[in-house]
Amino acid sequence: MNAAIPPLDLGWLLMESPGGTTHVGAMLLFKKPPGRSSLVREVVEAYRGYRPQPPFNYIPELLGGGVPHFREVDSWDPHYHVQHLSLPTHSTYQDLLRLIADLHEPMLDRHRPMFRCWLIDGVPGGRFAIYTKTHHSIIDGVSRLRKLYEGLTPTDEPAIPTPPFAMPHAPPEPSAPTPALRRLTHAIRGAVTQLGAVNQISLSALQKTLSAALGSHLEGSLPFVAAHAPTNPPPRQARGFATLSLPVHEMHRIGHQHGATLNDVAATIIDHGLHAYLRETGQVYPHEFIAMCPVSLRDDGDSAVGTRVSAMFVRLGRPEASIVDRLRQVVHSVATAKAELGAMSADAAMTYAVALITLAGAGATTHLDRIGHPACNLVISNVPGGNEIRYLNGARLLGIYPVSALAASIGLNVTLSSYCDHMDFGFVANSAAISDVPALAEHTRKAYAEFRSKTRVL
Repeated sequence: MNAAIPPLDLGWLLMESPGGTTHVGAMLLFKKPPGRSSLVREVVEAYRGYRPQPPFNYIPELLGGGVPHFREVDSWDPHYHVQHLSLPTHSTYQDLLRLIADLHEPMLDRHRPMFRCWLIDGVPGGRFAIYTKTHHSIIDGVSRLRKLYEGLTPTDEPAIPTPPFAMPHAPPEPSAPTPALRRLTHAIRGAVTQLGAVNQISLSALQKTLSAALGSHLEGSLPFVAAHAPTNPPPRQARGFATLSLPVHEMHRIGHQHGATLNDVAATIIDHGLHAYLRETGQVYPHEFIAMCPVSLRDDGDSAVGTRVSAMFVRLGRPEASIVDRLRQVVHSVATAKAELGAMSADAAMTYAVALITLAGAGATTHLDRIGHPACNLVISNVPGGNEIRYLNGARLLGIYPVSALAASIGLNVTLSSYCDHMDFGFVANSAAISDVPALAEHTRKAYAEFRSKTRVL
């Protein structure tokens, strides 16, 4: 069976390069119960006994055979797609992070189903990890995390549910045949809507380009107006990875006291930590960073295959700002960008994302992004998580850390997701941009501690 590739998902495929990969991943960290030495091997063997289901059995065909499409395949190599590793004796948690970074580096093989999974034993503290990556063209971050949670159990019984890649995809609801005239009407209406969306986006982009040329201070969503930062070197394949966990309810309370959301607080401490890291490494950046913040367009219960996102491009705080002033600046920028995106229809928002991905990909392919403005300086994303404790074969899930994509000379991606009472951050960087990603995570933690010290936490 073949399925046409939607424009946004096609963009993820066309813009990809060895240095700018567009797969998304996650590291799940588990605590093994005592006396279960074979626990990880049991999960590996169970997972290899399943077969991938759509979209995890898709292979893209971009040339020949008409329009670009996904083709379903029946064959797969379970030992390639589900691998069992173990860290050497006396390894550290940092060794695990370095291994995850190495596994995250290479592109997925497009001649095989576009997902892979590694179960990693020997993590210190009686723990093990699962690292999985999937191409962004077949699933977005929200859907991926939902499936990861569905692949776990709410009790500590030694049960191994169906792995995410083998879960059946809900078929679309049947609909009555549509008369030819109505189909034609819908097609014309869709084309007009898309044309209107393009016009809406083009007018806004032209206004901002002219304003930038005149030296005006720009407001709203700001793609392709960022100055080149240390986070925007030409992409390389080498990756760095680090994690951070913070108390999610406390973050909510701190944000509430300042009239801010949890996302505002997260963006502020990442921004503050990044400026501190660059000062420490002699790479002072004298401008405000512009961060791309993906926005999910999925309704509750939406499980459609592919990517359904748009994005805001948010100006962060001034380099010299205090942590509290930085939050105020971020709150203002997010509000204006959110208002601009909110004024778009869903069609316009999707077209906006397609246009930006296309432009960013074209800039990276032609190297024009090295002389023009990059799309942004970094990506900050929040993927909805879960509130309940989860288990796998009796092992408790301790945390779930996103390991996201890097593409188009955007050398830093910080994605966060809540789990139970903490917010888990995954920092992924092009090593040419950030050479010591754990140090950046530590500066972000210190920024939060500074913020907390200046706020009365109830």
